[in-house]
Amino acid sequence: MKTTGRHIRSATVLALVLSIVPMQADASELNAGINFGWLQAGTATRLAVSPHAGISWRIKNDLLFGIRDLFSVVPPIQIGGTGVYNSTIVALGYSWENGDLSAGPSVAVYFMPACGRALCGHVAGVAAGAHTQANAYVAGPLGVSASANVDWNGGSSLVLPGYVSVLVVAGPVLRWSVR
Repeated sequence: MKTTGRHIRSATVLALVLSIVPMQADASELNAGINFGWLQAGTATRLAVSPHAGISWRIKNDLLFGIRDLFSVVPPIQIGGTGVYNSTIVALGYSWENGDLSAGPSVAVYFMPACGRALCGHVAGVAAGAHTQANAYVAGPLGVSASANVDWNGGSSLVLPGYVSVLVVAGPVLRWSVR
């Protein structure tokens, strides 16, 4: 079996993340939900349906470390057809009894419709970006989540001018605490 440089870099990043995660955290929290919003890629804005899940640890007092996955689907009901946009996020943030706010880097894998000024088509690839998310729990474990991603899509594409995609979604979220 041959080891590629990509696998070595991925293993290095995973080892770095695991070395940051506290082994003696105060509490863990799982959350999941489904958000609805908009994906802007190129000149066209498209509806996005985004199930998400995450785990977070309270490191010290109100400091939060979390790992999240946001899987967005662009439904086929729009011009350009269907698409998928999956973001994996590592975040630091602030938490309180009824919510949290976090931000951090993200990596997105995507296959999505995009339009330039004169041409539309599908784009695919991997993009680095930034993510922020806020959760407010209004009825025990049930709450509202809002998140935004900005990703820098590389390469040259006539259908994705500016090389930036923006995803903004909001919806219900449910949390489970583990002590």
